[in-house]
Amino acid sequence: AKLKSFAAKIIQLLKEWTETFPYDFQDEKSMKELKEIAHRITQCDEENGTVKKIISQMTQNLLMALSARSQYQEIREKFRQPVTDKGTILKSKPQSTQKDILSVCCDPLILAQQLTYIELERVSNIYPEDLMQIVSHMDSLDNHKCRSDVTKTYNLEAYDNWFNCLSMLVATEICRIVKKKQRTRMVEFFIDVARECFNIGNFNSMMAII
Repeated sequence: AKLKSFAAKIIQLLKEWTETFPYDFQDEKSMKELKEIAHRITQCDEENGTVKKIISQMTQNLLMALSARSQYQEIREKFRQPVTDKGTILKSKPQSTQKDILSVCCDPLILAQQLTYIELERVSNIYPEDLMQIVSHMDSLDNHKCRSDVTKTYNLEAYDNWFNCLSMLVATEICRIVKKKQRTRMVEFFIDVARECFNIGNFNSMMAII
């Protein structure tokens, strides 16, 4: 009875750990230790198949989370690669083929909604360990110690980069227009987009536009 009670508590601990900090189990050593502990817990309650099902589901969810984050990381790494000078590309293209944002989406509400989807996608990939990484890195700087074992996740960096990209997009779309009336129209359009972002509750995109 004591073993069963203890096993239930250990399962709860492992479940919360794997859900909150999945990156703790990304290397083979930690995953091997997790499997060994899970095997011992299963032996404590071999008669009841519930424990085995819970552990199996927990392991499956952990592997899916690690796989999803790995794929997201690979996609972001492609975007992190340096690109050629966009100014040169724009100059080489005929003026007729250079589309401004109004020709793509002229409705401020729709653009604000699309920006919100991007924001939510970036935010959903920020985990507690990203914040813990910053704290541990700051501590290592204060203590003048090298933390080579810290896992780089880049999720907060990606969110910060998105803010800067949106700001640059707004500035570029406005400044590339030569005629004053059209430029004024573009400024007013982005003001409307920022207002719609505010109404949705997307304050990050609103601040980037401002």
